[in-house]
Amino acid sequence: MAEKEQMKQASNIEHRTSNIELPNEVGSLGVWHFLWRILDFAVAGIFIYAGALKAFDPVQFASDIDNYKILPWPVCVALAFYLPWLEIFCALGLVFRFLYRGALSILSASIVVFTLATIAAKVRGLDITCGCFGHASQHWSFPAHLGTNLAILAGLLLLGFSNRLRKPL
Repeated sequence: MAEKEQMKQASNIEHRTSNIELPNEVGSLGVWHFLWRILDFAVAGIFIYAGALKAFDPVQFASDIDNYKILPWPVCVALAFYLPWLEIFCALGLVFRFLYRGALSILSASIVVFTLATIAAKVRGLDITCGCFGHASQHWSFPAHLGTNLAILAGLLLLGFSNRLRKPL
């Protein structure tokens, strides 16, 4: 006890500090957060663009859905009016981080369903145009269409896993 009193009174005593240097966690987390946000914006931009093209021409999109020969025409029409707006709102959820996990889940499920429908159409020998990106995607080959869908799905899955690693906002 006396030693502690002496140490408090002495002015030239050094306080022990750790010599271990911690990595600049704030800086590295900031860079990763910035990169994940870029991916958020890229994926959201793809869905906003695709959704807007389909929303402006729902009759063509209904015809594109009907080309898959999976659903009856009235359901194709209903989906043509509903799905583009769902894509746009979910993409805005990615941008503004509003209902983020739900938006990721809906977009991932929709890209999986359309990829599986495209594979099923190809297996049945149907020559379809995707309709995902309007006239720009009409002349895509099956591998190009499949590769685009898988790249978008990979981006969505990366965002889902990165969101689980980060603290919630």
